[in-house]
Amino acid sequence: MMIAALLATALLFGGTILYSFGFAAFLFSALPADVAGRTLRRAFPHFYLFVIGTAALAAGLLYGEDQVASGSMLVIAATTVPIRQLLMPAINRATDTGAKSQFKLLHGLSVAITLLHIGIAAYVLSRFV
Repeated sequence: MMIAALLATALLFGGTILYSFGFAAFLFSALPADVAGRTLRRAFPHFYLFVIGTAALAAGLLYGEDQVASGSMLVIAATTVPIRQLLMPAINRATDTGAKSQFKLLHGLSVAITLLHIGIAAYVLSRFV
């Protein structure tokens, strides 16, 4: 079970970094900004489902072995649900209505939470050593 938990946690850690710093940056460098933005808007719900599912899986696999790591992964899964259901639509509304200051605030919040999730996943990975 620990190997599966390690792999799930590593998948979440690497996948989140790749999506956040690779995929998004690539889209804006390869496509016109409006097309890249629309593409990201369509991709984010799937990304958040990946985060929720992978973190929940890791939490379940870790449950009998490491309660702290399991709880940490559960925090990632649980906090991603309102990001997907509430924060992401609010960011989209701010974009659609041209509310630039609101967009910056909400987007900054989403970035900070994602960085926190990456940090939590890194912490959980460090517990495997």
